[in-house]
Amino acid sequence: MYAVIKTGGKQYRVSAGEKLKVEQIPADIVQEITLDQVLMVGSGEAVKVGAPLVAGANVTAKVIAHGRGEKVRIFKMRRRKHYQKHQGHRQNYTEIEISAINA
Repeated sequence: MYAVIKTGGKQYRVSAGEKLKVEQIPADIVQEITLDQVLMVGSGEAVKVGAPLVAGANVTAKVIAHGRGEKVRIFKMRRRKHYQKHQGHRQNYTEIEISAINA
């Protein structure tokens, strides 16, 4: 069984026991969270597609860790104008493990 969920403005295809990194969620480590924005649930040939969400479906997950991603370097330059700007960014993330899919 798998589901397509929406969190942090992105969509993820998840199944039970899977670990993934999502945009930061304000929750403590080892806390159970419920993701209720389920766009699609599939089990073999049977597929339920929401319009836009599947009614009554949710995904439970456990928060494993919080962290920061790799640094993205931003470099801006205007040729012949003596303008250069260096900037860096590290995005916060939450690592979760999918416990169950309830449809």
